[in-house]
Amino acid sequence: MRWNRHLRNTAAAGALAIPLLLSGCSLFGVSPSAQIDPPPSDVEAQMLESLESSGQTSLETEDTLSTVYLKNEQGLLAPVSLHLPKGDEAGKLNRMLEMLVEGGPYQGAVPSGFSAVLPEGTEVKAVTVKSDEKLAIVEFNQSFGSYAAADERKILEAVTWTLLGNQDIENVQLWMDGAKLNEMPVNKTPLDRPLNRTLGINLELGDGASLSQTRPVTVFFSASTPDGVQYFVPVTRFVSAENNPVTGALKELIEGPQRGDGLMGVLTDNTVLKALELSEDGIITVSLEDDMFEPGEKPPAQMLQSLVLTVTENARDKKVRIWLNGQKDVIGMDNQQYGEPVLRPETINEIPL
Repeated sequence: MRWNRHLRNTAAAGALAIPLLLSGCSLFGVSPSAQIDPPPSDVEAQMLESLESSGQTSLETEDTLSTVYLKNEQGLLAPVSLHLPKGDEAGKLNRMLEMLVEGGPYQGAVPSGFSAVLPEGTEVKAVTVKSDEKLAIVEFNQSFGSYAAADERKILEAVTWTLLGNQDIENVQLWMDGAKLNEMPVNKTPLDRPLNRTLGINLELGDGASLSQTRPVTVFFSASTPDGVQYFVPVTRFVSAENNPVTGALKELIEGPQRGDGLMGVLTDNTVLKALELSEDGIITVSLEDDMFEPGEKPPAQMLQSLVLTVTENARDKKVRIWLNGQKDVIGMDNQQYGEPVLRPETINEIPL
């Protein structure tokens, strides 16, 4: 399923693991060594093979969409589904990461209002996937380390979340100039363990957040391009560790975005989460009440799609259905049925150039 790129702008299971990796420190504990390790021989051989088979890039594009994480005008990362340049399947992950390079070979494919996050001159030397570990090993050239300290976390998030869109990848390891990085080159964020979804994205710590008593959840708010195209932006927040992660995420979605970050809420102030149920066959039912909607009225697709994204981000591989004001036959303005179980869409945020 692919959601339409033009959205209407109108008014448990599977917790994300703790800890999160924070810029400049690690809740895993700081690595005792700031040095870089030489590559094992088997990994080095795979990298060389990937380099030899990568070939030349093409100006033609693939028929299918791939999702990469780009920075919007407010500095937030958002998934953007693009038609990648054509090439062999083995080099697809390389091409996806090359989309993240500022001034790179595919800069013309980046939609208006978005920008790449990797420093100019960065080369993706190889992406090696160790299937048994679901681990992607990414090797960059030395230019990868020529970024501003303030951009370090955005770079980690963009690379990690772009690769995690591949179902065969759950963890990411970074290399530079042929050696594994134990910490980032500039602001020294520890890389003592592989990167994964525990990293979070567009992290909002909140005032007085106690990491020992909370858990991270990721919610999807709305934003708009300079051309008025609506798209979704993920934000990671902390909620009480006592709460079901999906319940906590939905409450944050109702709370809405912070002021000044360019994001828009997708639910009204009157929205109430009445019930959340998980069936034995893995279907999550979200029951909402909102007196803004009359019986039989179609809710905005933007609202319903955000709910699906938020639920499935915090309960992976689950289906979700939405009931509103006691009605089980909920059809959105996009004429899709949300009262019956739906899966997370394969792609979102297809934004025209």
